[in-house]
Amino acid sequence: MTQLHEAQRRGELIRRYVAPASLSDALETLAELGPAARPVAGGTDLLLELSRGARPGVEALVDLSAIPGLDAITVTDNGRGDVGQGRGRVELGPLVTHGAVVGHDRLRAAALPLAQACLEVGGPPLRNRATVAGNVVTASPANDTISALMALGAEVTMASVQGERTVSITDFFTGYRATVLEPDELVTKIAFDSLGRSPDSDRRGVFVKLGLRRAQAISVVHAAAVARFGPDGSVQDLTLALGSVGPVVATIPAAAELARGRRLDEAAAEVAEAAAAGVEPMDDLRATARYRTRTVKVAVERALRALAAGAEASAWPASPPQLAASGKPVRPGPRRDLTDDDHVEAIVNSRPRRAAGAASATLLDWLRDELGLTGTKEGCAEGECGACTVHLDGRAVLACLTPAARADGAEVVTVEGLAADGALHPVQAAMQSAGGVQCGFCTPGFVMSAAKLIEEAPSPTDEQVEHGLSGNLCRCTGYYPIIAAVKAAAAGARSGEAAKGSADAAASVTRPGSAAEAAATGAGR
Repeated sequence: MTQLHEAQRRGELIRRYVAPASLSDALETLAELGPAARPVAGGTDLLLELSRGARPGVEALVDLSAIPGLDAITVTDNGRGDVGQGRGRVELGPLVTHGAVVGHDRLRAAALPLAQACLEVGGPPLRNRATVAGNVVTASPANDTISALMALGAEVTMASVQGERTVSITDFFTGYRATVLEPDELVTKIAFDSLGRSPDSDRRGVFVKLGLRRAQAISVVHAAAVARFGPDGSVQDLTLALGSVGPVVATIPAAAELARGRRLDEAAAEVAEAAAAGVEPMDDLRATARYRTRTVKVAVERALRALAAGAEASAWPASPPQLAASGKPVRPGPRRDLTDDDHVEAIVNSRPRRAAGAASATLLDWLRDELGLTGTKEGCAEGECGACTVHLDGRAVLACLTPAARADGAEVVTVEGLAADGALHPVQAAMQSAGGVQCGFCTPGFVMSAAKLIEEAPSPTDEQVEHGLSGNLCRCTGYYPIIAAVKAAAAGARSGEAAKGSADAAASVTRPGSAAEAAATGAGR
């Protein structure tokens, strides 16, 4: 008998997929199915855990994505940043994605640390599916948004058929990847006071992160800080939250207390030393405990000095692409209850397609195995490389981390569907002309991301190209011609001279210090 390596063994097999039509329907379904069911919003964490066998006993997914209103972001104030005796409030529904936070103009002002943390999560295709609530529920101490929400003083509201309850986000976690959430409960809201000025104070925050690469990286250490400054510039209070330094995200009240009543630029070094002394980091594959201790000090001091200088938003990109310009809103519909005997029916590459495998397959496997569309590649099967990028209802997403049944009734475009009337898409033509196609394995994912990028930003800057392709990895390290191809495709789409633009851009990459070379540094993140 053939012996399979652990990595080759299939994880938990999902036997049933339920898409409730309402929140009450979802709660009733969870109460009925009990621990055998798991709610799924984006599913980017859960599907990976299931594939690794980390969620034994789970047989059903309860997908919330068709329930209207759960993706709402609400920012309220009275024009001064105050509501009654408190401040303005921010409320996030359980389907709010990291991409939605990044693209929300008011949220960047009201909750900068959260926006910065969301921008650090994966790349745009992952952020288009992954939700803030899911990041919290997964409860990994390395999850970026948890620290930001702790520093902001967030509260988590949960609901079941028994009723509703709200806890502080600090109390939500009980240990490593453990929370107070019961099997029949859903997180229905995350809320916190917004940042901003009021007559007696100025409340600002920042998030900083160190990873082993500039994108698509789990934190080695990250830190979030929110400070309230008095009229004289002294610190009235400070909250520090540190991730990847222990079994849960840590707050360091003793370190923060050192800043009270002082100017932050004067107290930053002392507070950072106390923060480093207040944690006992772990050794793991990403870093040693000693390195983490040193890095905590550096990260905290940089965060505090940025706040002191009012420069906390200085590194925010001018217009980070989301690869979702033509994204469609949630389509409410009747309840769906599917097994593998049922079919997924979708518009794929402008044609109605229908195939079985609705419950257990990922969108990647369904496209390849059931429809025979093998252009979409499996590079990592865990959301790290972007080779499986497709367009789902107008958004670039990772097919390996999307349930196949999510495509039921949806529109899907794969790399086979980009060409029109026998003519290559401008990105495909430019990749060919500029030499962006090398081994070809990562090419479909790059093409799908780049097509969305130039749809969203017809004249992309180097920074936008860098961010737009940050979710795609090239194993041949051939980023220069890929970057050139994207810029040439954008120019060609505007002028109708894609081939000439490709040749010009391809030539530019041989010149040291070219814009393409600078952009490629980031695209290789």
